[in-house]
Amino acid sequence: MKQDSDLRNNLKSIRTRLGMSQQDLANIANVTRQTISGVESGQYAPSVAITLRLAKALGCQVEDLFWLERDLPEIEAVLAKPVPNGQQLRVSVARVGGQWIAYPLIGKDAFRQDMIPADGEGETCTGTNKVRVRLLDDNLETLHNTVVIAGCAPVISLWARATERWHPQLRVQYNFANSMAALHSLCRGEAHIAGMHLYNPETGEYNTPFVRDVLAGREAVLITLGVWEEGLLLKSGNPMGIRTVSDLIAGGATIVNREIGSGSRMLLEQTLQKEQIPFDTVQGFDNVLKSHQDVAQAVVRGVADAGMSTASVATAFGLGFIPLHQSRYDLVILKEYLEESPVQQLLSTLGHRMVHSQFEILGGYDISKIGEVVATV
Repeated sequence: MKQDSDLRNNLKSIRTRLGMSQQDLANIANVTRQTISGVESGQYAPSVAITLRLAKALGCQVEDLFWLERDLPEIEAVLAKPVPNGQQLRVSVARVGGQWIAYPLIGKDAFRQDMIPADGEGETCTGTNKVRVRLLDDNLETLHNTVVIAGCAPVISLWARATERWHPQLRVQYNFANSMAALHSLCRGEAHIAGMHLYNPETGEYNTPFVRDVLAGREAVLITLGVWEEGLLLKSGNPMGIRTVSDLIAGGATIVNREIGSGSRMLLEQTLQKEQIPFDTVQGFDNVLKSHQDVAQAVVRGVADAGMSTASVATAFGLGFIPLHQSRYDLVILKEYLEESPVQQLLSTLGHRMVHSQFEILGGYDISKIGEVVATV
């Protein structure tokens, strides 16, 4: 029988995963090797009897082998970041503020340590920021139960995984972004929550003045995730004897910096200004990396002598650490999202012992005020 144009199968994938050749499968299912080849290539639609024999031979359900492409829903989503026109995309999808948002899984955004599974695929259209996404399964409930957090704190992923264990129906999408980028992502409607750690030395306030400026009148609450120690990451044993930022200049040390908008870069600049040290006298000041992990890895590999990050990151990479400042890491949430069930479920776990244990064993965090509302704007 000629293949139905909407019929799809992953017969080859399951067969090869089991270490079976086409002939092996044909023998077990009592069909010809040509039949197996025709089905796998899409040239032949098997009968019900052959379909059942193939599923039995492979130890799976018929639905695991065959599906109709038209059965999968399509949605229109707004792209969270610009991508080249006409490009096929792997995307993650979430519902934010009454609209679908598609997060392109491109470059580093496609990975944490392992590759991130896609929710769908789409193709960009010229002259628009929208994409038609063909979902890879029909589990719309999971997409509706997704909370999107933009931020740079490594502990967010710990919190997310612990929450998903407590609420198996909930999914947390963690998009890496520095503090200002996360705040702008929240403002654009691409995230439910923005994490940030910015300090205004003129007012002595954390985060609130920056939120007020960017949100420009929109109502939000700030909830504390914890207070972390920020400072200089150094090679293990501190062979250069660095104790202050002034020692970076005196010892001719090379640093790596963070991008504009990050809390770590802002702290470095504020510290240098306080010590009246011109930025251009610091070797490596313009060598910009995009994450706490990248900074730590640069010091580990000897690419730099120092970099700005946190005590917990220093511990994780076995590096030395000179504390310079305690920064409060807050979660910024638009009030319109607070009553949404997935957001409430996520926030409710801030009081759970399982979450506290993950933070405590990591070290470098004061979570005595975790979950407290510290400001409204």
